[in-house]
Amino acid sequence: MTVGLDPVRTVSSRRTVDAVRARPPDRSGYAVRDGVRLYWEQSGRSGPAIFLLPPWSIVHSRCWKLQVPHLARHFRVITADPRGNGRSDRPAGPEHYADRVLMDDAVAVLDAAGIDAAVLVGLSMGARIALQLADARPDRVRGLALLGPSVRTTAPPPACWVQPFEQVPDSDEGWNRFTADYWRRDLPGFARFFFGEVFPEPHSSKQIDDAGEWAAQTDAETMIATQRAPFLGDGLRPEEVSALELADRLRCPSLVIHGDDDRIVPIATGRQLAVALGGRLEVISGGGHCVQARHPVRVNLLLQHFAESVG
Repeated sequence: MTVGLDPVRTVSSRRTVDAVRARPPDRSGYAVRDGVRLYWEQSGRSGPAIFLLPPWSIVHSRCWKLQVPHLARHFRVITADPRGNGRSDRPAGPEHYADRVLMDDAVAVLDAAGIDAAVLVGLSMGARIALQLADARPDRVRGLALLGPSVRTTAPPPACWVQPFEQVPDSDEGWNRFTADYWRRDLPGFARFFFGEVFPEPHSSKQIDDAGEWAAQTDAETMIATQRAPFLGDGLRPEEVSALELADRLRCPSLVIHGDDDRIVPIATGRQLAVALGGRLEVISGGGHCVQARHPVRVNLLLQHFAESVG
């Protein structure tokens, strides 16, 4: 495995692209790993590092757009587009989206940005990557903040994991849209349904529209590859440690943030994970799956105080 670094670009070279952003990045560039380019940005030039990890490839790093301006006042904030979306490459095949690959991507981004260690913030599927990185490379992780963590525990599984992904359901209603067949036929239709479930809070049309636009920057085959890729606790490898067992052996500071109206990952999952980590659980009343987008002030302050406490 090789890691190559493209020249780091300053914000002046991206002025046109970032004209509508609340805060343009101070630095940006690409980490190149096994021929796959991974786009990253840094906002803020001083203070401890905080890495807002990419979640599922159905969105890109702009899902953190309400966190970056605030946190960049206090930290060096790193964001990255996941392989499969945004300005990063879209390799074909499930093997390119396995958790181990995504974890190595995160390390490559830290290396490219010149960050020795950071507080990792994992949203949804990004929490899986954060947990595994903290286990494999504890020297690179100062703390873990996990939002709506999409990991397998003994809690009831998310609705999207109950629907058989490879089968063709009798109808296209509800979670029957969470299949390879439907994604090939109507990925935008799936995105509209999915993000309606992600954002159950009233007056979320802006967030749903934004996420739908980000989903349009990937494609059905890439999304199908992400679902067929091996991941933590998928049950395909009996020798693999479970998410709760992995969390129990971690010793870094941790914080779990979970909305009590999360319709993607039940709050019981967040409760179990917080206990296994020995960390604090913060419940967002009325919060859905992406609390960073609908409850940004509360989440920003929680992340700021947590990062300061471990910095």
